[in-house]
Amino acid sequence: MKKIFFIFFLQLTAFSQAQEESTITPKAFTLEQAIAYGLQHSYNSEIARQDVAIALKQKWEIISQGLPQISGNVEYRNNILQPVTLLPAEITGGPPGTFVPVTFGTKQNLSATTTWNQLIFDGSYIVGLQSVKTLLQITENAKVKTDLEVKKTITSAYANVLLARESVEISKLNLKTIQKNLNDTRKTFENGLIEEEAVEQLEITSLSLETNLKNALRMEVIAYDMLKVSMGIPVDTEIAVLDNLAQLSMENFDLQLLSKEISIEDNIDYRLAEDQRNQAATLVKLEKSKALPSLSAFLNYGAQGNSESFSFFTNDQIYYDQSVLGLSLNVPIFSSGMRSAKTAQKQIQYEQSLVQLEYTKNQVGLDIESAKNDYSFSLENYANKSKSLELAKRVENKNQVKFLEGLSSSFDLSDAQRQLYRAQQEYLQAMLEVITNKSALETLLDTTKYSKEN
Repeated sequence: MKKIFFIFFLQLTAFSQAQEESTITPKAFTLEQAIAYGLQHSYNSEIARQDVAIALKQKWEIISQGLPQISGNVEYRNNILQPVTLLPAEITGGPPGTFVPVTFGTKQNLSATTTWNQLIFDGSYIVGLQSVKTLLQITENAKVKTDLEVKKTITSAYANVLLARESVEISKLNLKTIQKNLNDTRKTFENGLIEEEAVEQLEITSLSLETNLKNALRMEVIAYDMLKVSMGIPVDTEIAVLDNLAQLSMENFDLQLLSKEISIEDNIDYRLAEDQRNQAATLVKLEKSKALPSLSAFLNYGAQGNSESFSFFTNDQIYYDQSVLGLSLNVPIFSSGMRSAKTAQKQIQYEQSLVQLEYTKNQVGLDIESAKNDYSFSLENYANKSKSLELAKRVENKNQVKFLEGLSSSFDLSDAQRQLYRAQQEYLQAMLEVITNKSALETLLDTTKYSKEN
């Protein structure tokens, strides 16, 4: 028995340690994994899923309005002071012109009624049924739009983390190089072979790089927090990224994407505008339907008991049944122009939706062409910045050799170093733009339809 308990204790301890390690170990994501996680857990995706769930409940709410409605009512009354009615005294043999006070009914009453209502015809209900499909379509397309935006946001945030990380590494390397140059220059100055101005110039550059490094470290923290928020991860949770900026940018080279064409009607922004058009058309029908008569039926059954004391649950209590069957017809006759004014408003809104749909169609086409141009430019710019960085490195190396040999001034070396640092940042930015511009273009060209799986 002790042996079994000891084994159980070891297993429990190991499990607890594993849980502690799982909470300490950072979660690591590739870009694809980050997108997949964000589509399931991001705040916007969760809200969009709940909107679809609400729409499904609203669908049943609309349908159930035409189904039987049953309600029940129980009422207990205790007439503490019963109302008094004056009757002519003549009916009881009294003198003419006088009255006899009389109270009707018992002091206590208990009644229970069940009512069944059934809608037979209502134009608004028929239009409501027609609007169910439009209602679901709007929320489902909104969910698709949200997922596309989440994907694009995570891609941008993830790439910015990689950019910040590369900026930190480059800043550290540059600072290490400049500090080595500064130490060598100080020794040369101490031997009287160089002017002090050269040392001071390198000190200025070193201080600037230290500031840039500190800022890069802060920006890396912010970039990670932005990625966590976009993925739906609390900012106090440690995560790590697995991709490399250079590799990821190369993976996003896709010249075939520039020649891809889609029908504008398949674009999600156009589909959302089309949904708004359909909704506006439904609202016009709804206002027109309010001029039609409505017919409903009802049936109720109830029982009532009367007593001078609370004896409603005794065996000798008598209850009297009652039941009513009826029809209710409501015919709108005259509204002083109110219905026609409301219908006219909805008709104008419908015409506005047609204009908005046409605008969206043209805007989507323009956005696609603009995104293709941006992506094409980012590919060309990446190639140019790569060459510029190589040239800047060569120029900086040559000036460093010349400076150490006393063939150039510290100002020449400083200019070459600043040019190199600028080329490094432009190269990183060019890689970032390849990733983000491709993501923006893919979002516009995406024709995904809603499904329960996605």
